[in-house]
Parts: sequence; C-alpha cells; structure tokens
Amino acid sequence: MSIRHSILALLRREPMHGYQLRAAFEASTGGTWPLNIGQIYTTLGRLERDGFVRPLPETESGQRPYLLTTAGESELVAWFDTPVERAGRPRDEMAIKLALALTTPKVDIPAVIQRQRTATMRVLQEYTRVKPAAECPEELPWLLVLDALLFQAEAEIRWLDHCEARLARHPVQHPAPPSGSTAPAPATVASVKRS
Repeated sequence: MSIRHSILALLRREPMHGYQLRAAFEASTGGTWPLNIGQIYTTLGRLERDGFVRPLPETESGQRPYLLTTAGESELVAWFDTPVERAGRPRDEMAIKLALALTTPKVDIPAVIQRQRTATMRVLQEYTRVKPAAECPEELPWLLVLDALLFQAEAEIRWLDHCEARLARHPVQHPAPPSGSTAPAPATVASVKRS
C-alpha cells in the first residue's frame, strides 16, 4: 500500500494535518488498514523533503497542515496513471506455507488446507455481514475496498480447492529421511472433509 500516494490524494482535497489525514484515510477505506500517526508524520517529512508537500503555518490548536505542491500533484497524477505492478506484490504467506508443507516431513497438508479454508470462510462471512444492504454515494470508497476483500477471500477459497484437487491427483512423497529415522506416511487428501 502506498501511504505516500494516499497522503497526496487526500491533500488534493484540501490542506490537512496528520490527524486529519489519518481520519480521512480510515474513513475512505472503512478502517481496513489503520495508519499509525507516527507513520503519517514520517511520510509527510519525506514528502516535504522531496518537494511534494509544503507545511503551512500552525493552526491555533498547534497543528501544522500540509499543502500539496505542483510537484506533488504531478506525482499523484503519475500514480493514478500507472497500473499496480503485480510482480512486486508482498509475499503470500499462505502460498509459502503450503509450498513448504509439501517438502517438510510430518506435515498434515490436507489439514493445513482445511484449517485455512475454514478461517477464510469465516472472514468471508464477516465481510458479507458488514456489507451494508443499501449503497449510498458516501459509502462508495469503503464498499470498493470491501468488495476487493471479498473477492480476495473468494479467490483464496477457489485456490485452496484447486490445491486440494491437485494433491488428490498427485499425493506428496516426502524425501527419504536420513538413515536411522522413520519415514512419514505420504500426505493425501482422501480423508479431508470439507466444511
């Protein structure tokens, strides 16, 4: 998530100080990704250093709002014009866990898949439960974020189903253990019951 570009987008609305930026960001995203106020002020410092924002005089309450500069506007436009690179995505812990489970002795792979499916289904149900019944324009930013989370959870469940089917066709045979130890039984999915 690009905090710097999020801050630039919020400052395009009007000058704001750190606490206003945090509140506006969380209102736009439904509080899905809360921001630490220290992180906001650190990012504002870097944006100021790079010439993308400039501080205004302190308000009566002692807060210093920031203003988007022309360079900041250009940076924001470039961000909106550039697609998000999927190659540079953060590591997917579940994919890593499952890949390592396939090569790690004594791991019940079907159980790993089933536990994740159950957890993801719970999350999916929670997202569905909090989705408002009626849509209104002021909730549109939060609804788009919520839709993205719903689609990601649904995709993870489809991927887990796919992994389970692939393992059923190709049961895992762990490498032979060092001499003197006993080999674990191969992992299969025959005994897995779906919830």
